[in-house]
Amino acid sequence: MHAILHDHPLDSLNTFRIPARARHYLRVDGAEQLAALRADPGLAALPRLVLGGGSNMLFTRDVDGVVLHMTGLGKEVLGEHEGKILVRAQAGENWHAFVQWTLAQGLGGLENLSLIPGTVGAAPIQNVGAYGTETRDVFHCLSAFDMASGEVLTLDAAACRFAYRDSVFKHAEGRALVVLDVTFALPATWSPNLRYAELARAVEEAGLAAPTPQDVGRTVEAIRRRKLPDPQEIGNAGSFFKNPVVSQEHCARLLVEFPNLVHHAQADGSEKLAAGWLIDQCGWKGRSLGRAGVYPKQALVLVNLGGATGDEVVRLARAIQADVKARYGVELEPEPVFI
Repeated sequence: MHAILHDHPLDSLNTFRIPARARHYLRVDGAEQLAALRADPGLAALPRLVLGGGSNMLFTRDVDGVVLHMTGLGKEVLGEHEGKILVRAQAGENWHAFVQWTLAQGLGGLENLSLIPGTVGAAPIQNVGAYGTETRDVFHCLSAFDMASGEVLTLDAAACRFAYRDSVFKHAEGRALVVLDVTFALPATWSPNLRYAELARAVEEAGLAAPTPQDVGRTVEAIRRRKLPDPQEIGNAGSFFKNPVVSQEHCARLLVEFPNLVHHAQADGSEKLAAGWLIDQCGWKGRSLGRAGVYPKQALVLVNLGGATGDEVVRLARAIQADVKARYGVELEPEPVFI
């Protein structure tokens, strides 16, 4: 077991680059360390925070407990299963590097999720998605350590209860589960997923009549680099708000007053609105409150302009939420977890 570190800085372990400290910090490479932690009465009784790449967290205070930093590495192609190619990666693997690795193996399926910050273990927790693909679309199963029972469990898609940017791990019944590794089911026969209009347009403009998975991945990367700030250069957590889903009736009322409203019909008859468009229309793009701001190229991204505290980011987020609610009657829900 790695040594427990005390009063450990977390500034470099979250992509917002928000200063915070962990009272106790432990690097976790596998189930054995979690079992040892659970067997220690003093440590087992402490509150726990599981940390991957820190790309979906906003620290508003120090962590008064133990931070479990998932750093286990390893990836492998398991072989074919029911027309899919199974690929497994450990929780600590960098997500984008893993996507790149699958493409290098000649395997498509994850290319629409290129350049998403964070780790493999966090992908199913958030059910990360982009450009028409979500984790659940390519998910097979995962292994998780149950801090309550001490068992290593295997969870399939149904057990993970995936929903839009949601899963069982974000609810009370899944809080004791620590993801160890994830197995993805990639198509043995690949075809491009170009349902997302912006991606389809970019592929067409590049003259890619028969794009490969690598072509699509490179196109997604180019779009993201153009629109989104690099967390290494400016602190951020990517998209800060979920795209809100409203009833058909609510959407119809909004369209009367705002004919240019960006909306997408959902399978259940509801309508998904573009949070970035709503925020932009409220005049927030490029604005700031204190040392927290809205990225000038993408209103959905809140940024640390230098030395921001978590409270400053929260204050900015609340102001944006209030404006969108007042103008459109729509509640914006943050994507990052507030600690």
